[in-house]
Amino acid sequence: MKKAIVIMLTGAMMLAAVACGGGSSNSTPAQNNTQTEEAKPAEETQETVESTVEEPEQTEVNVPEDAMSFEDYMAAATDAEVVVQGAIQGKQGFFSRDDQGLATVYLQDEKGGAYFIYELPCTEKEYELMEIGKTIKVKGYKSEWSGEIEVVDVETWMFVDGEYIAEAEDVTALLGTDELASKMNKKVAFKGMTVEPIKNKDDEDVAFIYNYDGSGERGPDTDLYFNVSVNGQTYTFTVESYLCGPDSDVYKAVEDLKIGDVIDMEGFLYWYNGPNPHITAIVAQ
Repeated sequence: MKKAIVIMLTGAMMLAAVACGGGSSNSTPAQNNTQTEEAKPAEETQETVESTVEEPEQTEVNVPEDAMSFEDYMAAATDAEVVVQGAIQGKQGFFSRDDQGLATVYLQDEKGGAYFIYELPCTEKEYELMEIGKTIKVKGYKSEWSGEIEVVDVETWMFVDGEYIAEAEDVTALLGTDELASKMNKKVAFKGMTVEPIKNKDDEDVAFIYNYDGSGERGPDTDLYFNVSVNGQTYTFTVESYLCGPDSDVYKAVEDLKIGDVIDMEGFLYWYNGPNPHITAIVAQ
């Protein structure tokens, strides 16, 4: 709060003013208070009176602070408040809960930092503006769920300058190693992998199943699961329906798989009690 110092002069001239006007007044635009003073001896030449002037209230703008480095983010404790920044590499479908729009997005920066932002509050229009490559800054809380490190309970977010589309990093050689976890949430590639049988609900060997247990049917809320192998080890990969639905090329490509096919894939290294990649593209060799 700022203060204005009002100087009130006294003396012969002030006495004359009092005599002619019957008194003196002092007011400010903010307070409009009238003060009348009695005449003082001539030797008392001045007196200072402090009058406070209220400044207008500032509207608080709720935006994230400066983003932290990926290293600082990873070092932060679970449940700590974090501010991260990255370019959108993938986004799951928009939906509403309790009249609140929500979207889940994968972010990555040019230095290799990757983030999974779970249920970011947004309007449908904002969701449409979240184009692949656009950069956003997000303030929320670091969390871990079944091994997946993510940002949840987003308090605020904003678009910022900068565009970036990451190249998929080939992590095939890291499958089965502890080092693979360091690539969590990144855009990754797997090459030369063989489609292996997976059991459906009737205990039959098939190339893929709807839902993790084979209980589902083709639809916008149904994920696809399939097994692939390399170097004698078999892994289960997923097509996340909210990320790539039944109309997507990758969903259809998985439905066309046959046991024994050799394929290259791209996707995001999601984690669920171990690597559970969300595949976004498949190319047969």
